[in-house]
Formats: sequence, C-alpha cells, structure tokens
Amino acid sequence: MACIPGLNPPKTLAIISSSSSYSINNNLPLSSSSKSHLKIAQLSKRLPKISIVMATKQQEDGLSLNALTSSDRRDEVMVAAKSSLSNCLSETNLHLTIPSLKSKTRGKVRDIYDGGDYLVLVTTDRQSAFDRVLASIPFKGQVLNDTSLWWFNQTQHIAPNAIIAAPDKNVTIAKKCSVFPIEFVVRGYVTGSTDTSLWTVYKNGVRNYCGNALPEGMVKNERLPANIITPTTKAADHDVPITPDEIVQQGLMSQADYDEASRKALSLFEYGQRVALEHGVILVDTKYEFGKGPDGSVLLIDEVHTPDSSRYWLAHSYEARFNNGLEPENVDKEFLRLWFKDHCNPYEDKVLPNAPEELVTELAWRYIFLYETITKSRFQIPETTEPIHDRITRNVSDALSLLLPN
Repeated sequence: MACIPGLNPPKTLAIISSSSSYSINNNLPLSSSSKSHLKIAQLSKRLPKISIVMATKQQEDGLSLNALTSSDRRDEVMVAAKSSLSNCLSETNLHLTIPSLKSKTRGKVRDIYDGGDYLVLVTTDRQSAFDRVLASIPFKGQVLNDTSLWWFNQTQHIAPNAIIAAPDKNVTIAKKCSVFPIEFVVRGYVTGSTDTSLWTVYKNGVRNYCGNALPEGMVKNERLPANIITPTTKAADHDVPITPDEIVQQGLMSQADYDEASRKALSLFEYGQRVALEHGVILVDTKYEFGKGPDGSVLLIDEVHTPDSSRYWLAHSYEARFNNGLEPENVDKEFLRLWFKDHCNPYEDKVLPNAPEELVTELAWRYIFLYETITKSRFQIPETTEPIHDRITRNVSDALSLLLPN
C-alpha cells in the first residue's frame, strides 16, 4: 500500500523467529530446499492467565539483582559479547547486493529497504538514545527481533500486525502500510532521565502533560494512579510531545483512528505489565507505533516491549527501594543513558565519548537476560563463521525469490 501523503516513509514490523528456523507467513508453495530456511509461521496462542499468588511467589523466589549480575549464564554471554565487539552489525547495504531492493532508509536502529510490495527491515546492533546513536551492542539486533516476535505472537488477540516473513535472525519482511506519524508512549510510573521523560517535566512543574492531568506531590519512580498515554510526533531529530486534540486538529490522525490506536496501546501495555510481573519484572513504560493496512485496519508495527522501546525494573525489590529513596534495579539501557549524561551533553555535543567496553557488554547481557527471563527461552548466540552481511544477503534473497513475481 502506498504511503499516505504527509506521513513518514512506510515502516512495519521488526520481528524475528526465536528458533533456529525462520518463517514466512503466506500460502506460497515452498521447495524442499527452501523449507529448511522458511517455515510457515506458527503464532503462539494467548498466554494462560497466571494468578497473582503465582506471580508473588515468582518474586519471592527471587528474580534478584544476583541473577542479573552474577551467574554462569552471564559469564558465558559476556565472554561472547566481548569477543564480538568488532563484529557488530552497525551498517547494512542490501540495496547494493540484492537487485530487487530499490532504496534504503537508515533509521536510528533499523535499515529499511523498499522491495516493491514489501519492506525489508534489518535490525542492526546500533544503540540509540537522546535521538542519536551512542554505540553498537553485540547481538542486540538479533535479541530485539527475538523479543519482538515473542510479544507480537502473544498480542494477536489485542492488535493485528503485518508480519510476512522473518528469513534471518536480524530481518523482518512486511507488507507496506501507511504509518501514523505518532508514537504512543504509555507510562505507568513517574520516572526517566531524558528531556521528555515524565519525571523531568514533572519536577519542572508541569501538571498537565500531553492532555493528562497529573496529581501534586508525586516523587520519582512512583506508580501513577492509572496508566497514561503521552504521545509524541515522529521527527527526524527529536520527538515532540503533543496532545490528542492537537493530533486530530493537525490532521495527523482522524479521531476514530486515534481512539482505536490509543485503546489498543493501553490494552497492550496492561497485558505486557501483567505478563512481565508474572516473570518477576515491572514494565514501567514503553512506546507503540501503528499504521493502516491495505484493508484500512489499524495495525501494530515496529517493535513491542523490547528493552529499546521499554523500561523494565526488577519487581521483588521495587517497593523497598522506592520507600528508601533508592533507584529501582533496572534491566534496560537506563544505566548507559546515565553514563552519557554524566560524561557529556548528549543532546548538544557534536562528538560523544566512546562508551566503555564493560558497559557495552553489560548492555548486551541485560537485553539477553530480559529476553530469557520473560520468554523462558534460551537466546542463541550467533555463529561467526559466515560474515553477517553475507548471511543476511543470502537469506533475504531466498525469501524475496518466493515473495516477488518472477
């Protein structure tokens, strides 16, 4: 579907299979040789509800900082990450190696290629914050795709998506759709360190933010009375907060589309919070993006509940640390944000310092730790025998040969 005038270039889902075999979601016949790489997608059924008692027991059993900072699995991942620092997927140029790809759009994390009726989205290892790239993190692109696929599979009952194929560990192929130029940021707590974070604007005296009335007397990291949406516009350099009324008045979305997308965003967040808590973590805030499919339906796109798009805290220690004025134990990129804020002005400095190696490898581990904790699946550390770009070129070429007309 062509992009609606005035909207950003079409984007769709960033999904990857968590298994060693990657999938294609259509009815095209597959040759026996293709089936080893491209299997019909089997979306998981809705997760069974788990009682609060079980969730509480999980927390009491101790998903603690020790599991995050001291374990044999951590040592294994850290060693692999350190050895892969020079082999990160920081840039791709598939339009130069695959003739059917027409153009490339470079996002902060994803490289997006126009394949006619389809988009090819490559999730790289680039790490962004403060609206710029800070570093490259080993395995990050793969674990983001693994994480997104798991959550997309679990949320089909809340919001449909446009997955077509996941032919490689770092790649999603999706139908084109018209993307709403709005990020739906959903928050459950008053926290954050960036200029647009809820805590930053709250401590500066703002009590009505993006159409939400905020109560007096709140402190950092406190639970909000109810989850809220603080939308922002999509901009090349800096996302700008906006109210729902302004979104409709400026013609960025119709009232009906905004209402539907916002309902889905809140439902997705509530579901994500429940599932996360059942596995010992708190989903603090996140962002969703939506677009319109060829049939006019509102589709969930981009990524879901990844540590790139979300903030997570360890649940078992939150209350005690909050009551004692301590920062929550986090399982996301916040510690890297704080390091850059302490060592430079990440918004204004033209050249940023290099992130320390120990922080880069620690972030790789935290992304994998979160994936393994919530999904109860083991992340597959990628083989390094074949250059990453060669592997992606081969797998994407195979997939497009099945999707595109001869």
